[in-house]
Amino acid sequence: VGQTAMVPLFGQKVKIMKHVEFDTEDGLNLPGLLYEAKGSKKVAIHLHGNGSSSVFYDVKENNDLPNELNKKGISLLKFNNRGAHIIKKLNVKVGDEVERKKFGCAYEIIKECVFDVDGAVKFLQGLGYKEFYLIGASTGANKICVYNYYKPKNVFSKYILLCGGDDTGIYYSVLGKQKFYKLLKTSKEMIKNGKGDELVKELLPDEMFSYKGFYDIANPDGDYNCFPFSEAFGKAKLSTRPLFRYFKTIKIPSLVVYGENDEYAWGNVPKIVDILKSHQSIFNYKIIKDTDHGFTGKKQELSKIISDWM
Repeated sequence: VGQTAMVPLFGQKVKIMKHVEFDTEDGLNLPGLLYEAKGSKKVAIHLHGNGSSSVFYDVKENNDLPNELNKKGISLLKFNNRGAHIIKKLNVKVGDEVERKKFGCAYEIIKECVFDVDGAVKFLQGLGYKEFYLIGASTGANKICVYNYYKPKNVFSKYILLCGGDDTGIYYSVLGKQKFYKLLKTSKEMIKNGKGDELVKELLPDEMFSYKGFYDIANPDGDYNCFPFSEAFGKAKLSTRPLFRYFKTIKIPSLVVYGENDEYAWGNVPKIVDILKSHQSIFNYKIIKDTDHGFTGKKQELSKIISDWM
């Protein structure tokens, strides 16, 4: 556990976080920020989205959630999971050896979020925390579904899913049917031939994915496709498996939140929420008005909703 950081907030100096790091079962060392509520045994773990995400940028602008949770006596751990940044080389412990491997959004396999979450839980248990909550934003919401599917018996008492997205449907829409399926087929072949780490040149410069990363995020029958809204809207028939199958397996009390103007929600957030309600009617759902996928300008309101519900 590193030193406590002090930063100005509304003219005052407030104790905000400790820099921490922890190991995963498969040998990664991941860094994070721990916002401690004094004397608390309750802690929330936050999973960021993909792309170039990192918890170490705009720290002062993202104080609302830790401050609101701390008021309720709940600590918060935000950490860079293996999908942080586009490409990030990390040291991986393999026995007594250390290997340098590529991670980041371009190489991420969503199922491996289980290692990251469990590593965070083990670390926090070592600090004495007893009650756990899991918060996921964007891809982080997908990761909650995937984590819950593979580890339904876990330590978490509540989930908070923020703006879970339909990446598979979006790539199908952007690329078009022919190019989408061609890249899926090529990606599968490249992985089979041991070339899954090579970058998909057809996606450059707008997107940067390895073949294994693209196949994981775009495969309609894969783990990533937790929120297939485009299929539910009748825009395409992609998956051969039951829709929302991971989302439907969640038995833990959950809060689901979207911004009214989420730019990745096919222009119809109320319908998206209605679809989710049809699969999980007992969850709590909120739509925050006049904000987007990242809850721009409404993070304090979002934080209040989360902390009050928790």
